[in-house]
Amino acid sequence: MEGVQTAAPPAVWIGRWTIVASILGSSMAFIDGSVVNVALPAIQHDLGGGLATQQWVVDAYLLTLGSLILVGGSLGDIFGEVRVFALGVASFAGASVLCAIAPDAPSLIVFRGIQGVAGALLTPASLAMLTATFSGAARGNAIGLWTSWTGISFIVGPTLGGWLVDVSTWRVIFLINIPIAAVTLLILMRLGGMHQARRQDLRVDVPGALLGTAGLGLLVAGFIEQPQLGWGDPLIVGAFAGSIVLLGAFVAYELHTPMPMLPLRLFRLRNFSVTNVETLSVYGGLSALSTFLTLFLIEFGGYSALHAGLSLLPTTIVMFFLSPRMGRLSMQYGPRLFMSLGPVIAGIGVLAYVRLPEHPSYWVDILPALFAFAVGLSLTVAPLTTTVLADAGPGDAGVASGVNNAVARIAGLLAIAVLGIAAAGGGDHLTAHGFHVTMAAVSGLLVCGGLIGAIGIRNPHP
Repeated sequence: MEGVQTAAPPAVWIGRWTIVASILGSSMAFIDGSVVNVALPAIQHDLGGGLATQQWVVDAYLLTLGSLILVGGSLGDIFGEVRVFALGVASFAGASVLCAIAPDAPSLIVFRGIQGVAGALLTPASLAMLTATFSGAARGNAIGLWTSWTGISFIVGPTLGGWLVDVSTWRVIFLINIPIAAVTLLILMRLGGMHQARRQDLRVDVPGALLGTAGLGLLVAGFIEQPQLGWGDPLIVGAFAGSIVLLGAFVAYELHTPMPMLPLRLFRLRNFSVTNVETLSVYGGLSALSTFLTLFLIEFGGYSALHAGLSLLPTTIVMFFLSPRMGRLSMQYGPRLFMSLGPVIAGIGVLAYVRLPEHPSYWVDILPALFAFAVGLSLTVAPLTTTVLADAGPGDAGVASGVNNAVARIAGLLAIAVLGIAAAGGGDHLTAHGFHVTMAAVSGLLVCGGLIGAIGIRNPHP
């Protein structure tokens, strides 16, 4: 009938709300990957500890998230991505409550590890939902939106968290996940898909998960505790030796088990392999920059938690406008140019922080370099995510996204642990000289990522 407005087709409605649910749920994991940074001085003041404790509060989350995200991807393929996503969202909310009521630093570190386990369930499942719902250019656009908004949540986390720390307490930063989780679960209930059939031909790689987590845990512990104990301490030597043995056993097991959580066959694909190596370099630099720059601004620049969070806001604005467009353009013209040029621009921008004064002017010393970093990051993240999934078949969507997310989290995990040695300058507190050395290393990581993309990425044939 004329004049009657018809409702959107069911497929369009499902697609729109799948994107919304995926972004909302994933945003919790990304927010908690950055929001803690502005709260670290307040946590230290309340619960005690030095730089090592601050590193553990960050790295406990990244450790379980990075090492178990492959299991999360496999669980999504076995039990259904919607069901696993919903379980991850609900578990993340529960773990957030535990973090908010933590009585001491060791408890908070443990609860942050539990948060990481929940994040390992929901993050790959969110991308797998998009891959299962969209195809072709629509998939590239959906992934671009997901990358843009989750990246924004990673950046906006410090702003929101800084304000909450200043007006209330650091404990409140974990409670912001509760309403986000509630809305996400309501959307998932409307979408359905909670009762997807279990794939009987797949199983969970429990031995691989244990070997990978233990190996990474010992490696990170060695780097974090080294400044206090020294390289020759038996505990440090034992941690590194045990890590080598366990990670070696992990690779050997994954090569021979019939259903590995890390399917090494995917690394025969050129773009998949090169993109993950670039991810290791770029996301290591990103995590180290956000962590140590925030600490520097609070401890040396005299910034409040809110002002330190607001200082990163331009990155949010730039990514909001550029990331979706870069995702579409990379699908049209190929990802190589974006993945080569973006990290180099970001790295050149960060190089300005190598000479950052202890009392910097935001408009002169912070903002120009941050703007260059944001432009470079916007050029990189959406094409990178799209490329790493492009070579994987539909049946490998959860595992492929899990591998890339695992590499990204492990990159941050290792960068914070390793560069923390330079940042502390041999002690247990951040030093100005140590920060400058760390920023030089961050710049090098980003530029190296761009060179890897330029040399290794091949644009797919039209």
